Amino acid sequence: MVAQQTVRVTHPFHPWCGREFAFIAARQNWGEDRVFFFDEKGVQRSLPRGWTDAGDVDLFVAMAAGRSALRVADLVELTELIAEIRGATLDQV
Repeated sequence: MVAQQTVRVTHPFHPWCGREFAFIAARQNWGEDRVFFFDEKGVQRSLPRGWTDAGDVDLFVAMAAGRSALRVADLVELTELIAEIRGATLDQV
């Protein structure tokens, strides 16, 4: 008997984060790598591969080992967004 493969949602902001589903396949669709699975009702669903444990390990996340929630690039982008909302330029922040 072959054990059924599962896929776990790992994206921290997805409502299914931490849940496991019956894996169907991983393939490129809509211009990105996606994972296809059956939800608890048997409906076929898909998510970007990087949002699951089938995605590649993010090197920064692995090296940070839980010590940092955000990468430098994420913080710069956040700073730019805040400056835009405030109507300032990045030089003025």
